[in-house]
Amino acid sequence: MAHGVATLTPQEAVIYLMVLTSASDGSIRDEELRTIGRVVRSFPMFSEADEQLLVGTSEACGALMSSDGGLHKVLEAAAAALPAHLGETAYAAVVDVVTADESLDMTEIRVLELIRNVLNIPDDGAQAIEHAARARHMTIDGVA
Repeated sequence: MAHGVATLTPQEAVIYLMVLTSASDGSIRDEELRTIGRVVRSFPMFSEADEQLLVGTSEACGALMSSDGGLHKVLEAAAAALPAHLGETAYAAVVDVVTADESLDMTEIRVLELIRNVLNIPDDGAQAIEHAARARHMTIDGVA
């Protein structure tokens, strides 16, 4: 750790942000865990090694989150680890997780705003990512 900020790889940073977002409403639901696993298996930035380290990385994130000022420590560490060109990729992963359980509460919306700000995602980019996530989660009966 340098200056109190955890040093993460870009892959760990995205996992940390997904876990943070998932846990922000007070619990991590099975749908959200499955989505985190799917993102790690399917996004090109991840490798098989990242999938194997997913549980340990998630636990390390949980430990950091439960520390004093944990939310901001996770955000700072993730922002420091992510090159600018991966900001929208990270935000897309986070939005996939937060929309997985088909409910969005105010805490989750606030965390999305914090992540958007720390990663410098422009509003139009964020709206496009959120729209695409809704489209991906749409079901046959029209429920997203």
